[in-house]
Amino acid sequence: MLELRPSCECCDKNLPPAATDAMICTFECTFCRDCVENRLHGVCPNCGGNLSPRPVRPAAKLEKFPASTRRVFKPQGCEQAARLS
Repeated sequence: MLELRPSCECCDKNLPPAATDAMICTFECTFCRDCVENRLHGVCPNCGGNLSPRPVRPAAKLEKFPASTRRVFKPQGCEQAARLS
């Protein structure tokens, strides 16, 4: 089951479970679409993998399987990735 992290690791933008602009890698690193397109150019700064749209968990399932509340904020990795592109 996906963790559904609540924010972008680059800019700390809120990404609630129903956010359609949330992107993830295979390790569930989470970013907003704006950061993925304009800073990261589709590559996860943590693992080097690609980023894909995060699925939206149906609201009826959120009660039994809630989204994570753990925020991960690592802007230094995003700044480094932006300089490399």
